[in-house]
Amino acid sequence: MTLDFTPTTIDDLDPERRPSARLALLPVLAVVVFLGVGSAYLGLDPHAPLLWSIVFVGAFGRYLGYAWTDLYDGVANALLMGLQAILILLTIYALIATWVDAGTIPAMMYYGLETLTPTVFLPVAAVLAGVVAFSIGSSWTTVGTLGVAFVGIGEGLGVPAAMTVGAVLSGAYAGDKQSPLSDTTNLAAGVTNTPLYEHIYRMRTGTIAAFGLAVAIFAALGLRASGAVPADRIAEIQTAIAGSYDVSLLVFVPLVVTFGLALRGYPALPTLVAGVFAGVGTSMLVQGTAFVPAWEVFLSGTTPETGSELVDDLLETGGLTGSAWTIAVVVAALVLGGLLEKTGVLAVLAHRLSRGVTSSGVLVAGTGISAVLINALTAQQYMSIVLPGMTLRNLYEEFGLDSDQLSRAVEAAGTPTGALIPWHAGGVFMWSATGVPTLEYAPFYLFGYLSPLVLFLMALTGVGIPSTRRSATVQTAD
Repeated sequence: MTLDFTPTTIDDLDPERRPSARLALLPVLAVVVFLGVGSAYLGLDPHAPLLWSIVFVGAFGRYLGYAWTDLYDGVANALLMGLQAILILLTIYALIATWVDAGTIPAMMYYGLETLTPTVFLPVAAVLAGVVAFSIGSSWTTVGTLGVAFVGIGEGLGVPAAMTVGAVLSGAYAGDKQSPLSDTTNLAAGVTNTPLYEHIYRMRTGTIAAFGLAVAIFAALGLRASGAVPADRIAEIQTAIAGSYDVSLLVFVPLVVTFGLALRGYPALPTLVAGVFAGVGTSMLVQGTAFVPAWEVFLSGTTPETGSELVDDLLETGGLTGSAWTIAVVVAALVLGGLLEKTGVLAVLAHRLSRGVTSSGVLVAGTGISAVLINALTAQQYMSIVLPGMTLRNLYEEFGLDSDQLSRAVEAAGTPTGALIPWHAGGVFMWSATGVPTLEYAPFYLFGYLSPLVLFLMALTGVGIPSTRRSATVQTAD
């Protein structure tokens, strides 16, 4: 992706409007309280708590002396940065619906139930998702296609959906982090001025350690799932699918088209749009759907009637219009992040963090922590990479650290953790695509925890990080 956004630094802020470190914590605490009380205690969807947070931070900006046009510029910048994610969300919702109608996802479920067992399902799902995400450079596309099918296969095998989603996400994000085709991998390298393959090489040890441990745990969970399949469940699902869809090899054309274009290096959005057209075409040519109904599925989704309630629930989709709930959350979260960035809250807190850094290990660990916090506050993984990646570059130079240490820290902690946050663009999408709420799959999304934890462990023990201190006294300001 092209980066035209430069984050606000402490030096960019007007001293008369720059909040103190203590004052900058006020809107952050308000956001935490609003989201905690509204979503966790009152059980509201994230929309209302996010709106409360937006109003509070907007009023906070006005208190600091920012005009409406200034705040609007911050909002516009955030929305522009998140536009690609929004467009991908819209397209994937349509793609899933057309692939169900084409028989692609039902056929993946049908054949998967024949070849997998509960014992090996979770580690195999994680590894396959990792291979696909590495190949195409997109964790979201992997989850929105293979992930949806894996949820159906897991249900048929008696594996809890939350475990399945956790395994798929672990593989998808691990593969994405190591892929030279990934937008976040290229972004992390770009904003830190690090050659792409140096960045990937620096991440490799931590990624392998975190993912290897996750796969081992999934293998142990799979052993506990052995023998949990009702005798007639697989036959019921396969019969329902075969009775409603043609499951010949032709239904895999959309899969071949989409992943083929991705492997050839085409950007995510046109690749997914091609997948939608391939899905519609397969629906008409293979399943016998007429032209107008095929495109109505694209818009409104699928409501299959296979004779099996389980299969119907698994294959029901919302289409393009079904993305409204998700898009509304993402837009609101991006607006909030843009206001926090524009008012200088994030810059002040990042600057305050830098004052407490005394060694290279603490700096790397602190960078990872800041990426996770920015993920939670801005709900956008791009912001979690760009803000610390650009604002902390000079500090890494002062400690004599290569830029790949910074690029590794922001991606290892920033990219995978978004899917753990219910109001984050990643968390909202994974919830909507798989049908499993974020807080339900979070305990099993092992890579989301292990990736930053391995980073912190390596930073604090000095593994792979030179032990250095600042080369010069840094002038600070409150």
